[in-house]
Amino acid sequence: MAKNQAIHTFHIPVMGLAYTIDSPIRVAQYGITSVISIIDDEVIEKMHTFYSQKFNFNYEGISNKIQDYRALRITSYLNMVDAIVQQKFEAFKQELAESKEALNNYIAMLPNKSELKKGLQNLLEDGIAFKENVMNYLENNLSAGEIDVNIMTKVDKDNFIKNEQLPVTFNDAHASLRGFANSNLSSSVVLSAGMNPRLYSYFENFKDFFPDTNGALKKKIILKVSDFRSAMIQGNFLAKKGLWVSEYRIESGLNCGGHAFATDGFLLGPILEEFHQKKEQLIQAAQELMIKALTIKEMPVPENPLELKITVQGGVGTADEHQFLLDHYQMDSVGWGSPFLLVPEATSVDAATRELLAKSVEKDFYISQISPLGIPFNTVRGTTNEALKQHRITEDKSGSSCPKKLLALSKEFSNQGICTASRKYQDIKLEELDAQKDALSLKDYEKKKTKITEKSCLCVGLVNAAYIENGIKIKGEEQGVVICPGPNLAYFDKEVSLSKMVQHIYGNATVTGAIDRPNLFINELKMYVDYLKNEIEETTSDITAGQIKKLQSFKNNLLEGIEYYSKLFSETQFFKMDFVKIQNQLHDYKNSIFTIEIPKLEMV
Repeated sequence: MAKNQAIHTFHIPVMGLAYTIDSPIRVAQYGITSVISIIDDEVIEKMHTFYSQKFNFNYEGISNKIQDYRALRITSYLNMVDAIVQQKFEAFKQELAESKEALNNYIAMLPNKSELKKGLQNLLEDGIAFKENVMNYLENNLSAGEIDVNIMTKVDKDNFIKNEQLPVTFNDAHASLRGFANSNLSSSVVLSAGMNPRLYSYFENFKDFFPDTNGALKKKIILKVSDFRSAMIQGNFLAKKGLWVSEYRIESGLNCGGHAFATDGFLLGPILEEFHQKKEQLIQAAQELMIKALTIKEMPVPENPLELKITVQGGVGTADEHQFLLDHYQMDSVGWGSPFLLVPEATSVDAATRELLAKSVEKDFYISQISPLGIPFNTVRGTTNEALKQHRITEDKSGSSCPKKLLALSKEFSNQGICTASRKYQDIKLEELDAQKDALSLKDYEKKKTKITEKSCLCVGLVNAAYIENGIKIKGEEQGVVICPGPNLAYFDKEVSLSKMVQHIYGNATVTGAIDRPNLFINELKMYVDYLKNEIEETTSDITAGQIKKLQSFKNNLLEGIEYYSKLFSETQFFKMDFVKIQNQLHDYKNSIFTIEIPKLEMV
């Protein structure tokens, strides 16, 4: 195999602000690609100091008093991560060449159909000039996993100095992008949470995102998407600027970790089918637009279309599901996120939170409204953040002190933005609510109060686990830990080693518990049926014709998805042992959906 060809058929997606903040340092030497969130420069700075001390690097720190400190911190941290990964990668190759035990252990972690695995097994069997032959083979065939980064496009707050607004390039997401663009990395930026035209246009300022004279990209763009139409729109927008999307990362709308961006009832299987059938359309449309843009810019034009990967993530939990997605839909990689929260060698999670995740069952994982962004957010019951937040509510001190202000995006009370999880915001909203108290029933009053106070400080809560695990001092108001696993984690019930988890992915070990686990498509279907029922329950008497039409469309799309699955499971050679059970489940959900009544307009 070629040296830069992917070693593994899975990747570790970004999780929270800090659960994968150092994952490349932990796993890249094994050829495993992972993604760092680069939106929070404070945790990046603290982790930089921590690892500089651990690896004896001379790092004096970057003060938040200097200009462009945010981008500078990100660039500096990514360069350090790259240096550590290369150091560990070289040491790992040396270890494999010197130790047959280490080589055997690594072979056990590789995909069963891997050319690298076959090559290493052959060298192990030959045993002639072992060390020299293994080292030569590794130099030509083994590469470290990518150090990819994530930017949540909506987290692009305006910034100010003494009430004077800074230029747009100093907005949070813009500065994060600049930090990555100026780094030494040759990897990808994953853009999530939808389209931000202003941020997308900013890519034009950095030559690393454009093809060189050999048609190569030093830095690549990955778009996290939930449907084909969105992919086409965003991809073409970037192509018109001469920018190529190297990968579309399809994520289940609800069966995922973090923020849950529900589709209009479109299920994962039909979405993957459309990408599979129309991949060439994506390539051709973007290719034509990119060539035109590069020609106008008088920049190098690639002779052939650049590589385009399609990957998927969200709710995958077995080797059969993993291989099915690779084989049936021709996915280039499958993301495994939440299960790695139970792997100390891969993610930054404190012991108490890992224990909570391991013992939590299906009913403990739920879609909450705790995100200040106003987007449904996957989490688990029993976190320390939940307990602390509830205590403050009981004491009539709801809200956070809001030290970071990354999500201070509401302009309702200030042009500089204010976070809906902040005490400042909640005090104002509760005062407004109290003024209406006499006109509301007790039930409506409590419902509105909960809607105000349920927001959590994600900026602090999502990084505390990394601080606790690494012994980094936590300053300021106590917020505890917020964790954002997908509901799929309910079927993983213990802490496991990296080797065992990887072997589980490839079908050479099992790390899931005894609980009966539905197929990933059935699991997602259940979530969408529940979501539709909840949306209908939340409707009020002043529902509009547009809302009714959307709910009806949602219902119809679910029914069409079930028909697709019924045919799919009848034809595929995968999941045969569960065929009857799956068909029965599809039949039951179909009947359940038929009984769901869409609200009607009330005649006045």
